Amino acid sequence: MAEENKEQQQEEIKDTQSAEPINEQSEPAQKSQPAQEPQAEHHSSRRERRKRHEHNDENEQKVQELGQKLIEANDKYIRLYSEYENYRKRTTMEKADLVINGAKDTIKAILPVVDDLERALAHMGDDDSAKEGVQLIFNKLMKTLEQKGLKPMEAKDQKFDENLHEAVTQFPAADESQKGKVVDVIEKGYYLNDKVLRYAKVVVAI
Repeated sequence: MAEENKEQQQEEIKDTQSAEPINEQSEPAQKSQPAQEPQAEHHSSRRERRKRHEHNDENEQKVQELGQKLIEANDKYIRLYSEYENYRKRTTMEKADLVINGAKDTIKAILPVVDDLERALAHMGDDDSAKEGVQLIFNKLMKTLEQKGLKPMEAKDQKFDENLHEAVTQFPAADESQKGKVVDVIEKGYYLNDKVLRYAKVVVAI
């Protein structure tokens, strides 16, 4: 029995010795497989970086396009707003001019009546019983016209201005200080809303 056990042990030792080279050969084969994995991962990471780069380029292009559209929309808004403001101002001025010009013809037609009332008051004596009534009517009429923008023009003793005065005749100046000035008013001038409604007819010293 002892001899059989020894023989059996020797056979087991031989078997283990013969099996060891096989294991040594298999290990390199097993180690060679993981060596390919980093290369695959490297290619994968490059593809991912390229995709991210392309995606970033697309996003940047979209942002630029949106920025350009925003600039164009803002320019269009500014142009439309400017056109609207110009239209509004022009319309407002046209309406104001229409109102002024509408009153202008009416008031200008009334001025000869004002002239007649002034001449009548100038020729009435202080003891004339009708003067007070005519004066009240005249004052009421002038107050109404002033509310519409009418304003009498002060011309006497003023320097002659062809933009305001119409020289009916000329008069020799008594002294140098009167030269070029209005010495008498034949017909009073008037403003309407600070614009000349009627030129003053005057006598100018020369």
